Amino acid sequence: MLEYTGIRVRDLARARRFYCEGLGLAAVTAGRTATGGIWEELKDPETGAILELNFYPDDPPYREGDELDHLGFRVRGLDETIGRLVALGARLRIPPFVEGADRIAFLSDPDGCWIELFEPVGPEGPPTSRSTE
Repeated sequence: MLEYTGIRVRDLARARRFYCEGLGLAAVTAGRTATGGIWEELKDPETGAILELNFYPDDPPYREGDELDHLGFRVRGLDETIGRLVALGARLRIPPFVEGADRIAFLSDPDGCWIELFEPVGPEGPPTSRSTE
């Protein structure tokens, strides 16, 4: 199930203002990744769609064209899903790991677009890539 779209931004406050004031999204949650990045979820109050803003402080340096960071999918059967996607041309970029109550893996599609797959393995809750608690 497509859960959200994550885009990379150069200035988190500027991006939040643009999407919230300009397009009516609402900031709902934020946190840090294990690698030091900062993310923030914005929600469309009408559709419930989530846009995740991702800021990585200069590692790697931001280049124009890096805006689409990743697509996030919640799955059942993470290992089977990885196998199926690899057979269809995906490349495993970060093997499965456990973070909080989720197993997470990153792949790229045949065109290089990154995809985060996450499977809850503990009590139901938000993916830890989107929560620091």
